[in-house]
Amino acid sequence: MDWQTRITLDPNILVGKPIIKGTRLAVEFIIDLLAQGWTTDEILRNYPGITLEDIQACLSYASAALKAEKVYALPT
Repeated sequence: MDWQTRITLDPNILVGKPIIKGTRLAVEFIIDLLAQGWTTDEILRNYPGITLEDIQACLSYASAALKAEKVYALPT
């Protein structure tokens, strides 16, 4: 899934948080709904302006962000 076609960052919308294009729904919000146990069908029913592909793009964005994260051990 190429998340770049569906996810955008605009400093004028939600202070630049990544959102689903054409909405004010943050990727973080969609991921949180999934983490709370919402199904994709529930999300689509409650937010009819998005698609299954948008939800998949949110997951793909989150995956890419985690892969790019660097973790360094602190000396003890």
